[in-house]
Amino acid sequence: MDQPAWNHETIQLYTKAMDFAAVKHRDQRRKDASETPYINHPIGVANILTSEGKCFDFEVLIAALLHDTVEDTDTTFSEIETLFGEKIANIVKEVTDDKTLPKMTRKELQIEKAKTASTKAKLVKLADKLYNLRDLQRGLPEEWTEERRSQYFIWAKKVVDNLRGTNQMLEDSLDVVFREQKLID
Repeated sequence: MDQPAWNHETIQLYTKAMDFAAVKHRDQRRKDASETPYINHPIGVANILTSEGKCFDFEVLIAALLHDTVEDTDTTFSEIETLFGEKIANIVKEVTDDKTLPKMTRKELQIEKAKTASTKAKLVKLADKLYNLRDLQRGLPEEWTEERRSQYFIWAKKVVDNLRGTNQMLEDSLDVVFREQKLID
């Protein structure tokens, strides 16, 4: 994949995105026992992309930092486009669920959309799933049952199966998780 070059402007945009996401998610916590600050999640997704996926495409990494802002805060796609450009806004659009739809519809759409998503969106989605699945392996979120956790793993594998052929390193890391959950041999 052609990866745009990093320079002082892209580094500035990346740090601007990290700050933007931190401000937008400032009052949010993950649903784990430690109530981890939510910003750890998008930063962790970007870290997975660079450390495990060897992805250094600044548009992908910025989109990773912003991937939950529209879904979980008052951020709009227009705001992201104005601040970070159309390409990054489009990646974020591709990975954002429409919260006006019922939960099961959103989950089914994630499975279907995974097949036709752009490569950049697929990268963000792979790293996001890997982060979330590892989180679930570490502990059960508050108000979750073991059955719900098990169903999440099964659903996430369906999404990931439709993202395959994007980044072998991330897919291999996901397969380790799926093997541990006995979803693959």
